[in-house]
Amino acid sequence: MLGLPAHVTACLFDLDGVLTQTARVHNAAWTQTFDEFLRQRAEATGEPYEPFDPGPDYNRYVDGRPRADGVRSFLASRGIVLPEGDPDDPPAADTVNGVGNRKNVLLLDRLRTAGVEVYPGSVRYLEAAVAAGLRRVVVTASANGGEVVAAAGLEPLIEGRVDGLVAREHGLRGKPHPDTFLAGARLLGVEPAQAAVFEDALSGVAAGRAGGFGYVIGVDRVGQADELRAHGADIVVDDLADLLTLGDADPPAARHSAGERGRA
Repeated sequence: MLGLPAHVTACLFDLDGVLTQTARVHNAAWTQTFDEFLRQRAEATGEPYEPFDPGPDYNRYVDGRPRADGVRSFLASRGIVLPEGDPDDPPAADTVNGVGNRKNVLLLDRLRTAGVEVYPGSVRYLEAAVAAGLRRVVVTASANGGEVVAAAGLEPLIEGRVDGLVAREHGLRGKPHPDTFLAGARLLGVEPAQAAVFEDALSGVAAGRAGGFGYVIGVDRVGQADELRAHGADIVVDDLADLLTLGDADPPAARHSAGERGRA
């Protein structure tokens, strides 16, 4: 059904990069935040200035992770350690949370300016999932998940949401840990084996595999199909609409060979 194994009855969708075209807005906000931080640090310490790379650095250290985890992960790759601070730190604070909040200010400004675009193929897939009676929830690391879903007009197609605010409230670890996807399955009242994870981030695909979910779909928007498979995707597609042309997916025992055959 819709390119999924027959036993799958629920869909857990990442938001940015899977349903909405906000991943590039996140990337631009992270790039500006880290470049300003690194430039100021270089001027203060005399160290060489090496800018944030919106390709490998974003995909490896930031994409799909909670805000503070992204800051911590990228800075660790540069040998930089900051105080954790508090989640409510002002954006000017040189703490992990302060840098993350600085990025969020830039993100919200960009979203207000550019708005939120959806992937048409993802909307078609959501509509088909509704018609087929599949359960549907958004699982995103973003603390702005509610605003993005509403601005994108996706509320009628989604039954619930596990976002950064929910994760913080309940102490859920971020991707690549499976906690938020497991919470999404509980929200729908299904076992992980009955749910499919839809992810474009390497950390998100790894979370889907770690959680023992029934099927993990990697969505390749940036040319990282091999990496998505290596992190645990059962299948990789360019767009969710590609799944509409498929029949039932291979049974669980055949998943890894299916992933090795390449992009659907």
